[in-house]
Amino acid sequence: MSGLEAINLARDPHPIGFIAAPTEMAQQSLERLTARYGNAPPALARTLVCLGGDGFMLETLHKLLGRAETPVYGMNCGSVGFLMNAFNEDALPDRLAAAQAAMMHPLRMHAVTMGGAVEEALALNEVSLLRQLRQAAKIRISVDGRIRLSELICDGVLISTPAGSTAYNLSAHGPIVPLSANLLPLTPISAFRPRRWRGALLPSSSDVLFEVLEPEKRPVAAVADFTEVREVASVAVSEDRTIAVEVLFDPDQGLSERIIAEQFVT
Repeated sequence: MSGLEAINLARDPHPIGFIAAPTEMAQQSLERLTARYGNAPPALARTLVCLGGDGFMLETLHKLLGRAETPVYGMNCGSVGFLMNAFNEDALPDRLAAAQAAMMHPLRMHAVTMGGAVEEALALNEVSLLRQLRQAAKIRISVDGRIRLSELICDGVLISTPAGSTAYNLSAHGPIVPLSANLLPLTPISAFRPRRWRGALLPSSSDVLFEVLEPEKRPVAAVADFTEVREVASVAVSEDRTIAVEVLFDPDQGLSERIIAEQFVT
């Protein structure tokens, strides 16, 4: 830390850092908020305020994985904003002081390709397997070393975090899961056989293995949030509790409340 940084930290023991999406709205908001509250470097910020939508928030959280000492408070300058708080320039330090924290743990994907290459990635939303060509995928699913579904014929299958259960998982008709449930939704995407299988809720401690059957004829891609691996032979997924990121929400608008409220949307 430089001498000037130490002086600034002494003047403001709770410095705020801002990061903004490249959209016009987010950049204009960044300019106004920086003029009003300053903009601490990420290494010195006590709280990082993210300006944008859910996609930019997810990108920011990925960059901060493993740095739980730097909580992130999102303000919506996008469209959906499920992970964001309402945008308001006033009394920001007071809002940050009153905010409620939610700890998010990622899924770790360990993918092995048909050529034997190994790829690892983290996902805060979900890990999904998707057919690459016109042929439906054939996938065997094991949980904790035990085969639970010997053959799933489908467009794909995904496993999500509780926070991600309202994203792609919900669009695939999977269940919404509260943060405190310690469960991971496992959801098929357009299942053909077994046609009536709707998925499963697994303990968050589960080790899940997807094995691609007939991979040459029915190639499959694996996607962990932003990371895609083509022509996979197998994909192992488990929750990594050693890594966390802290997200802040306004009182009575926490992530757990939002997940519960989403289940009553008509």
